[in-house]
Order: sequence, then C-alpha cells, then structure tokens
Amino acid sequence: MKKLIRQHTISFKHAFDGLFWAFTTQPNFRVHVALSLFAIALGYVFQITPVEWTIIVFTIVLGITGELVNTSLEAITDLVTQEWKKEAKIAKDVAAGMMLFIAFGATLVAMIIFGPRVAGIIFS
Repeated sequence: MKKLIRQHTISFKHAFDGLFWAFTTQPNFRVHVALSLFAIALGYVFQITPVEWTIIVFTIVLGITGELVNTSLEAITDLVTQEWKKEAKIAKDVAAGMMLFIAFGATLVAMIIFGPRVAGIIFS
C-alpha cells in the first residue's frame, strides 16, 4: 500500500510540475488562466445559476485541457524533428486549430451566459 501511495504522490508531483511549467513558459496558457479567473469572477458578480456554473466550469476545463494538449503536441513534434517537415507543420497546425475552435466555443458560451447581463447594465 505504501508503494501505491508513493507512486500516486510522484504522479501528482509530475502533474503539478507540468502545470507549473505550462504556466511559467507558455503565454497562451496564462491567457487561458486569466480569462478563466475573469469568467469565475463574472459568475460570482452576476450570481449565475448552478447550470450556468456547470457550463462555465466545463468550458474552463476544456480550454485549459486543450491548451495543455496543444503544448504537449508541439513539444513532442519539436522532439521528433527541428527541421521543417510537412507532417510536423500539419500536427502543429491541427493542434492550433483545435485551440482556435475551443476559443470560439468558449467565447460563444461567455456571450450566451454573460452577454445579456452585461447588456442589461450597459443599456439600463
């Protein structure tokens, strides 16, 4: 049992190391974290419903996970080759496209949940 707990502890340490590395070295990851904190603050200010909280939390998890996958794919691609190769470009472009798609979806979620509330303040 001690060995199992130790293995999980080591796994958690490596996972936190990865999150710390992403946060300290990847500007886009920091942008996602900042926007996530902003969405949480807006949710608190506007007292959104539990269903809306669930959607916001899921969107945040999806966005941060997508950014971590994108970063991982870029690092693996760079490990495989530093030369320009069509396949490496495709891998990086598709991963970036994934993030763009997630960002559009997250923006749409924010507009649906927060848009009417912000408009109510602006136009009242």
